[in-house]
Amino acid sequence: MKNSNENMAGQAGEPKKEKNSGRRRFLGLLGIAAGSLITIAMGLPVIGYILEPAFQKMQRQWVSVGPVSRFTAGDTVLVSFTDPSATAWAGETAKTGAWVRRVGDTDFIAFVLNCSHLGCPVRWEPSSKLFMCPCHGSVYYADGTVAAGPAPFPLQRFQVRVSGGQVELQTRPIPVA
Repeated sequence: MKNSNENMAGQAGEPKKEKNSGRRRFLGLLGIAAGSLITIAMGLPVIGYILEPAFQKMQRQWVSVGPVSRFTAGDTVLVSFTDPSATAWAGETAKTGAWVRRVGDTDFIAFVLNCSHLGCPVRWEPSSKLFMCPCHGSVYYADGTVAAGPAPFPLQRFQVRVSGGQVELQTRPIPVA
């Protein structure tokens, strides 16, 4: 009798085991699906925030930095202007500048203020005719090419034009992270 009872218990227990196993598997998959959906729902805004600048077309604008008479041929002058691509709440951080040199009657060269190494502001040394970076010792020639130091690239340039007696720089949008 023991054997027949054991067989009956074993047979009766097996279908229940399969039912429980199927239910557990279903609930496990349901939990994974729900967790995945929640993760995606919470992650999409972050991914969108990171990728938005790559798909956003940034406008370049011409900004006046002063009349042509302000610049003497051969001199390098620091000019300042407000970055038009900055957000409304940028305040003081929207103010930027450039080094502008007059090389002819209507020919100008303009360099960004920042070193190509880590972005520290460079200064113009008129006596040596070099741009110097105070942070890590990068040195640039008057044409913006690297003379010494860790700087990997020359100083970036702005496009310059003269319009209506004003010297204008074509600004580059500052990427917003």
